[in-house]
Amino acid sequence: MASKNQGSAPRALVVEDIKVDYVVLLRMLHKLNCEATVAHNGKEAIDLFLEGKTFDIVFFDKDMPVMTGPEAVTKIRAMGATEVKIVGISADFGGMEAFIGAGADVFVPKPMKLETLDYMLQEVIGKKNLSG
Repeated sequence: MASKNQGSAPRALVVEDIKVDYVVLLRMLHKLNCEATVAHNGKEAIDLFLEGKTFDIVFFDKDMPVMTGPEAVTKIRAMGATEVKIVGISADFGGMEAFIGAGADVFVPKPMKLETLDYMLQEVIGKKNLSG
């Protein structure tokens, strides 16, 4: 489901229910020239995929109302979204096991560092350029 437009800015989906957390992540993404959309829970994220929206990378918080990050990751992978890079983010000790078990590509503990985010975006851009 990843974009194949060579040279375009990577598109990210931030799935986070805590405003300060998603604002910080959005600012870092914009600083790194990434287009970003916000969903406030896992169900909103799934609805975006069902509408046909595509993203190069998705950042999921673990514990959210309506549907948790790991639940949404499982459903998105089951929908066939295998090309999109999914990153689980949590301050929760059990976050890594929950996200990797659900099908996420990587887990990053909160708070996310700008250098870590930049590295992941560079990986996504490299993959887009190879497939474009």
